[in-house]
Amino acid sequence: MLNNKVSKAVRLAIAFGAVSSAAFSASSFAAEENDGVEKVERIQVTGSRIRRTDLEGSIPVTVIDRAAIDMSGQTSVSDLLRNTSFNSAGSFRPQSGSSSQGVSSVNLRGLGSSRSLILVDGRRLPKSPSTGNSQDLNSIPMAAVERIEILSDGASAVYGSDAIAGVINVITRKDFNGAEFRIGAGDVSLPNEGGDREEGSAVFGASSDNASVIGGVSWNNRDIIYENAYDWVEPGASSFGVNALKEAGYRSIISEAECDSLENFMYGSTGTCGYNFNATNANEASTGNQSAFLKAEYEINDDWKIMSHTLVSKTKSFGRYAPSLNDAGDAAFLSDDSPNNPINPNSAFYDAEFASYMAEKRAKAVADAVAAGEEPGDPELVNIRHRFAALGNRDSSVDNWSTDFLLSAEGQIGDVFVDLGVRKNKTKTYEIGRNYLMGSNARTAMDSGAYMLNDPFGARFTTDAEKSDYEALLSGLKVTTSRIGVFNQEEAFASASFDVMEIGGGTIQAVVGAEYRKEEYSDTYDSLSEAGQVGGSAGNSAGGSRDVKGAYFEALIPILEDLEMSVAGRYDSYSDYGDDFSPKVSFKYDVMEGLVLRASYGEGFRAPTLDITTSKPAPGNPSVSDDPSCLNFGELAGCNVQVNAITVANPEIGSESSEQLSFGMAYQPTDWLNFSADYYDIEISNMIRFFGATTILNREQSGDPIPAGLGVERFDNGGIELITQGYANEGSWAINGLDLNLNTTFDFGNAGTFRQTLQWSHQFESKIDGGRNTLKDPGEPQDRAVLNNSYVWNDLDFAWNINLIGKQYEDVTANDNGGVDRTGNIATWITHDLQVTYSLSTGTTIALGMQNAFEKEPQLSPYGGRNYNFNLYDAYGRVSYIRFTQSF
Repeated sequence: MLNNKVSKAVRLAIAFGAVSSAAFSASSFAAEENDGVEKVERIQVTGSRIRRTDLEGSIPVTVIDRAAIDMSGQTSVSDLLRNTSFNSAGSFRPQSGSSSQGVSSVNLRGLGSSRSLILVDGRRLPKSPSTGNSQDLNSIPMAAVERIEILSDGASAVYGSDAIAGVINVITRKDFNGAEFRIGAGDVSLPNEGGDREEGSAVFGASSDNASVIGGVSWNNRDIIYENAYDWVEPGASSFGVNALKEAGYRSIISEAECDSLENFMYGSTGTCGYNFNATNANEASTGNQSAFLKAEYEINDDWKIMSHTLVSKTKSFGRYAPSLNDAGDAAFLSDDSPNNPINPNSAFYDAEFASYMAEKRAKAVADAVAAGEEPGDPELVNIRHRFAALGNRDSSVDNWSTDFLLSAEGQIGDVFVDLGVRKNKTKTYEIGRNYLMGSNARTAMDSGAYMLNDPFGARFTTDAEKSDYEALLSGLKVTTSRIGVFNQEEAFASASFDVMEIGGGTIQAVVGAEYRKEEYSDTYDSLSEAGQVGGSAGNSAGGSRDVKGAYFEALIPILEDLEMSVAGRYDSYSDYGDDFSPKVSFKYDVMEGLVLRASYGEGFRAPTLDITTSKPAPGNPSVSDDPSCLNFGELAGCNVQVNAITVANPEIGSESSEQLSFGMAYQPTDWLNFSADYYDIEISNMIRFFGATTILNREQSGDPIPAGLGVERFDNGGIELITQGYANEGSWAINGLDLNLNTTFDFGNAGTFRQTLQWSHQFESKIDGGRNTLKDPGEPQDRAVLNNSYVWNDLDFAWNINLIGKQYEDVTANDNGGVDRTGNIATWITHDLQVTYSLSTGTTIALGMQNAFEKEPQLSPYGGRNYNFNLYDAYGRVSYIRFTQSF
């Protein structure tokens, strides 16, 4: 493929708006001089199937190369991507008490992880069995990564479902010769215990004239962090203490002295006996990855080569949550003759006033039934909420195994370039939960008096025999839960690329292809959990399978010498859902040497995932910030309370579609400066969205709409009785914004080289159903930016990275005029990362660094049941680390 020397520095330096464009372009281009003509290898860039000689395309792609990865100081792909400017609203990370405890995701544009497509070497990463609807970054080992390409534009026309907010393509290493060993460790400053991390890897590579192979092993770990490791954490009020549902709400059935004498129980000002779940919780679960990979290529002849890629990964997570509670079935009620029942005259907790209230309530129910001509039902029993602290904390261990095998071939058949292959990927998750409550046994023990609510720890027993018997009783109340999730993905693909014809502006290039994908998903809970007999457990089984067939085309049309148009389209057919067609058209105009204008329009879709349509109702107890519930339990406004919730499936949910428009420019006025600016506008219709407890409460407070079938049920005094959460079609969601990328390179000769890269993402609007602009609401910063500075001088590398998360309001409340009032301020969050690396002549490099060097703390503003927005910020404080690398 010959072309004139028109692909100059601008084609390389601003090719992607790259984080480290020089390093990338140098490693990606193979060029030869031949009689004044340059022979340049065609390569494929994320977001297009066309192999081209010119990297600067009509859609913006940002590249994080290996040098930038090392300078970040991050030890995992998930943490690296969490801190990019495109992850504007933060993303899910491992946390205790969640059915997705061990998962890490990315949330491009703040549109949700299920709208951010993750690829590995251009192929789709399977969904996580723990979620069924998003991909888990923890399964990708950092040591295997060569670079990461981030396409900040919709790409359903190329990749199919889920590529609405953008695409992240993790490119694994190749062309590596020698050996590299690495080990590192770091500790955190803010929590007084936990959070320390370690990493290690060994990579080997060799090549000959017609073959190459690279392989390696790697691991990383991060310790658990308990909530009580932070000085700012205050007691968390849970209604599951020793309370019964009385006329005024849940109130204690034991005395204040008895309540306060029990470990981690506390008596509230309104007469509740609650439990301080923050005394034992570890919201930040531990994480770890162990992996091995092998990648090989063999050139059969000048035209054909075969490739294989094998990746085996194990991720693990440990989480701890407060002791189990009696939210399972009959365990929430007491028989009238139970020694624990406050309406039983023979009970030590007898409450005459409460007994009279219950008698009147039952009599009214009978009278109402008779008046309606109906048979009176069973009398209403006393409803209690109790924390079975004597069983110990709920511990969850999650092991996730992932195997990925790819075999492919590519070559020339005449003038047609052919790419074909097969892939099999299997992810299996094992989750074990300990010290959960067997609801039916708990009810029996409470009704018989063997278990007394005022003495859950058995302090009344004095002899060894009595203590042993009570321990046996407690053991009989415990349940060990299990959960096995599987996501199998099998693929076959083929494409053909060819030159169509010559026109005035050059050669029309085209590619056509087809893909077949089979997905099998199952998420199976133990039978007791499925039957709703386990207290303190969340989630339920789901499963299904589907076949997906896709066909696509793409054409690159050089209308004029300096103007080209790309046209793409993809048809996808789902065996369980239906079909979709996604078109896209884009333009690139070379205005002059160094200046490129680009624009694109495309349509995309997201198919409903199997978990949404097949899951069974799943109870849970999320922590929320709800002032009426806080006051109901005698706590101050703004406290954290645990409430009853249930997650329901929606088999009738439809797909969502999107329209995306973008235009921008890339300019290199000088050898040392280049920059790009790209505007985007995305509108999602018939949107699929999960409405969790916090979102539902925020919408209730602000007066924004809540989908049918979901919502909040409250007691007469305003406290929360039940939150019904789940997926629903929202309507429409429109966002727009601007991405700015600026790169400078200053070469000082013997004094070294200084490089800067600024990546800034600014959003203008985010509106649901044409409503108000929600940007700057809690959790929706308008700005996110990263400024990378690096200085290379002889054997020393210095890095200084500055990270910015924009400000937000603290509270959004509905006003009397039909609008909202936004008050309070969550300040702009700026952190500084520093690193110095020294390279020895022996092939040894030593890196010392600090992330968040000045120990910036997250601003404490209740969000999602925690003291701060756990998805958007971290509370590690200063992370000091050291890393040794030895190369041969």
